[in-house]
Amino acid sequence: MPQQERLYYLFDKYIADTASADELNELKVLLNDQSYEVIARDRLVNLLRQTEPLPGHSESRWQAILHEIRAEAEPIGTEANISQNEPSAKPSRRIPMARRWWAVAAVFLGGVTALWLLLRPAPAKQVVADRQSLQHDRAPGGNVAKLILSDGSTITLDSAQNGILTQQGNTNITKLNDGRLVYKTLDEKPVAALLNTLSTPRGGQYRLVLPDGSEVWLNASSSITYPTAFTGGERKVSISGEAYFEIRSNASMPFRVFVHAPTGEQTVEVLGTHFDVKAYNDETSVTTTLLEGSVRLTSKGAATLLQPGQQGQLRTDGLIHLEPHADTEAAIAWKNGLFHFEQTDIRDVMRQIARWYDVEIVFEGKVPEERFDGEIPRNSNLTEVFKILQLSNVHFKVEDRKVTVTP
Repeated sequence: MPQQERLYYLFDKYIADTASADELNELKVLLNDQSYEVIARDRLVNLLRQTEPLPGHSESRWQAILHEIRAEAEPIGTEANISQNEPSAKPSRRIPMARRWWAVAAVFLGGVTALWLLLRPAPAKQVVADRQSLQHDRAPGGNVAKLILSDGSTITLDSAQNGILTQQGNTNITKLNDGRLVYKTLDEKPVAALLNTLSTPRGGQYRLVLPDGSEVWLNASSSITYPTAFTGGERKVSISGEAYFEIRSNASMPFRVFVHAPTGEQTVEVLGTHFDVKAYNDETSVTTTLLEGSVRLTSKGAATLLQPGQQGQLRTDGLIHLEPHADTEAAIAWKNGLFHFEQTDIRDVMRQIARWYDVEIVFEGKVPEERFDGEIPRNSNLTEVFKILQLSNVHFKVEDRKVTVTP
């Protein structure tokens, strides 16, 4: 058959999850030809429009889907995959590529949240469960935080009016229209440092501009304590939970982040850099991921220097383990408004969901072994997220603030 018809045939088999390994490789070869790539993209859009009207798509969105197809390395329909990091006796199951691909298509081609239900009808009982869950749907988190001043008084930022909230020492504290909390020093006269704490609940996040102009993005269920003005020979803050930093360079006043977590205490020392620190109490390690510049991690007197693209992991043994090729995109996806899953196990997925939607997670029966790949916008309602995750045959039931996970 002509090459275009052959491409249609292979592409349709790929979507139907029936392509063999040889057919998948043949499809990849055709997609390496830019002219056939365009044909495949048009085929995709037409197929989706048959299911539900679709808004316009962008080249970047198509490229994201194309990347998913080209990156797939195992035969279509294969559900078993043994992770190199796990014992061979405990294989994990991956979401079949076609199922993950439809989820990516739904996200990148207009957020068609009902698409997979129409394409892959669920059993009647499961549909009823989904309708019941809709009655208990939860909206995503947002800019919710409390500011605790040095005198112990509290300002609820999500309900506070925009503008100057208060003055401490020689620093104005202002809430901007875009939701940022900004500290601005009025003069350079030395003043006694006053400590403030910015704290987010589960389902909250906030953005902070420190007195030196450095910016901090605070994830859900996190806090940062910092002075209203930086004085002396260093800039020092302490955090719990997760925060992303973009630090203003100042060689004469190094910036230090003190991290307290069940796995131990750690200091992150920087001059000017972009990095993420994740130090939740329910995680098995404190992870520091470097995007730009350089940082030095110190714990129990031992120091580790990170280069861009690397991650330091402070584990329960008290040692810092270096990951030389970290997934930086995954580390800061939350800051960019995304859940990013890359062979992510169900417990990790549900911890992220619990923090962002402020829900309790309960596993009923055996904990599913599925691992997840893809991205989901964090502005999705909870049931929209679960509709995508259920493509893996893991099921979820939402009742008020309780989520039950079953195989």
